[in-house]
Amino acid sequence: MIKIAPSLLSSDFTRLGEEVRAAESAGADMLHIDVMDGHFVPNITIGPFIVEAVRKTTKLPLDVHLMIEEPDRYIKDFAAAGADFLTVHVEASIHLNRTVSLIRENSVKPGVSLNPATPVCSLDFILPDVDLVLVMSVNPGFGGQGFISGSLDKIKAIKENAAKRGLKTLIAVDGGVRPENSRDIAGAGADILVMGAAFFGSGDYKALMGEMRKLLDTR
Repeated sequence: MIKIAPSLLSSDFTRLGEEVRAAESAGADMLHIDVMDGHFVPNITIGPFIVEAVRKTTKLPLDVHLMIEEPDRYIKDFAAAGADFLTVHVEASIHLNRTVSLIRENSVKPGVSLNPATPVCSLDFILPDVDLVLVMSVNPGFGGQGFISGSLDKIKAIKENAAKRGLKTLIAVDGGVRPENSRDIAGAGADILVMGAAFFGSGDYKALMGEMRKLLDTR
């Protein structure tokens, strides 16, 4: 089943708890939380205390996406805050294997993310060690951007690579995901569709989820 993960970056932070509960009530499968440090990406967002607040509000799995430099410094804090997945960038981790191991040592499922220009071959020696690969289909840092069509080939390549190696690695896609392109993205091999502006800007979360289920033939 294709999972839908609303990205809280696009939610109304003045009523974050309500937004989380509304997304869960609408049928979201998990929640995506973007952490930005103003260095790895040109934006600053949230810290562990917000993740902890979200954790208290919902039982949905939380995928915490660390778009930050030196992610090892913060893994314990985000794990303690309630993350189910911690996803770090290939480009940001100097010792990626060590970072992934540290995530798992903190009882959290590790994920790795690739920026649009980062080649799939960068995953060759880390793919067996992670539970999730997050394909960025926009340049990270801001919500509301358009989907980069070349991301479909990247998704297919990762899916084929994992299958050849007998791996069940989940593939998530983040950036410009909308109902109009969701079938193509799922057809390329994505397991999780991260939806930000398209979800929280829809005006009717339940109606959007119903549309997505029909488009993707899930549930």
